[in-house]
Amino acid sequence: MIKKIDETNKIIIRSLKDGRKAYSAIADELGITENTVRTRVNKMIEDGVLQITGLVNPEYIPSFQVAMMGIKVKTLDLETKAKELTRLNGVISCAVVTGRYDLILQIELCDTEGLSLLEFFKNELNKVKDITEVETFIVYQSHNLVVPYLL
Repeated sequence: MIKKIDETNKIIIRSLKDGRKAYSAIADELGITENTVRTRVNKMIEDGVLQITGLVNPEYIPSFQVAMMGIKVKTLDLETKAKELTRLNGVISCAVVTGRYDLILQIELCDTEGLSLLEFFKNELNKVKDITEVETFIVYQSHNLVVPYLL
């Protein structure tokens, strides 16, 4: 189901790029009440449109790495496979894509937390059936990449 986002909600979302910004400040900018901002934010969170979370720059966490994986699977039920992959330890996100791969997986790894790339393959990815091909891309340097800290 596609959720419609009106212009006011778009402005609220942009304002929440800094998730600590006060609803009263957003309300003043928009000329609406603080309660209206709070209600709209809560509704967007409830509908799955918005998520307010802390993100980290992986370059500042020792032994922490982000990797992308291109994955091909035997099945055409890509949505089910994507949901299955997102339940694995270390998985940030999984997207159904066009092109060479069926799915793109974004993962975080950390040797000191017990999840190296090899451990991810052996203990996590191995749980998912019907994977036919995997290509891994380790992020060595990033610009404006922030991720949730899951480990």
